[in-house]
Amino acid sequence: MKCATSTLHEQLALQPGIFMTSLKEPNFFSNDEEFAKGMDYYQSLFAGAQPQDLCGESSTHYTKLPTYPDTVKRLAEAFPQTKFIYVMRHPIDRLVSQYIHEWTQRVVNTDINTAIDQFPEMIEYSLYSKQLQPYFEQFGRERVLPVFFERMLAHSQAELERVCNFIGYQGTPIWQELNPQNVSSDRIRISGWRDFLVEAPGLKQLRRWLIPKSLRTWIRSLWSMKKRPQLSNERLAYLKKIFDQDLQVLGSWLGIPLDCTTFKTTVKSQNSAWFKRDQI
Repeated sequence: MKCATSTLHEQLALQPGIFMTSLKEPNFFSNDEEFAKGMDYYQSLFAGAQPQDLCGESSTHYTKLPTYPDTVKRLAEAFPQTKFIYVMRHPIDRLVSQYIHEWTQRVVNTDINTAIDQFPEMIEYSLYSKQLQPYFEQFGRERVLPVFFERMLAHSQAELERVCNFIGYQGTPIWQELNPQNVSSDRIRISGWRDFLVEAPGLKQLRRWLIPKSLRTWIRSLWSMKKRPQLSNERLAYLKKIFDQDLQVLGSWLGIPLDCTTFKTTVKSQNSAWFKRDQI
């Protein structure tokens, strides 16, 4: 969650011979209400694929332990030979981005420092080794490819090639320049009545005719987050202690030293050769 999975999903979908579901996150194997729809429903999401296509979807709920504890078991029963791509970013950046998302959805109404206590999943979803471990145990490490958000931005073409090589793609993928996906800073809080007024077909055109753009922008700002959430020094120290322990485990698996302080520099600057370790 909040690690550029939408971008990678779209990049893969643009490659000939790869079919990605138009519903980016079916959450079929995680969410009970989706799983209850049955396998025929899930397979219908891939109805547009050609027989020779590689098929995928991008449900971030599949790595949201402990919220969805049955996910790995369900996946193993349905697709024991499938492959998984797990995208990570700096764990604190991911947490902040999730907070902004939850704020826009009106899930949280407190400041970020308070929300961390109220919503422990904000930390849990950034514990990458904890999320990966069940997949390693069930499917084997050779079927799970760790990818870093920061490296994907810095070396987009090379990382796309690495992903495609992992899934067995026979073509030559090309990274396309696209508009940013799901940018947290662009988000505004949901509002039922406002969204109705903004999106209703007749009212939408009338609004553009009668209301100056400057005024529409000001009104929009009323629902926007005024400034990026700021973690207190105490909270930062608390999070770094937790995440450094998890990153140490992750780094031992990948053969590199990882911690919050050096995370971005390390994952961006390492030569791609070391990433072969995660396919052993």
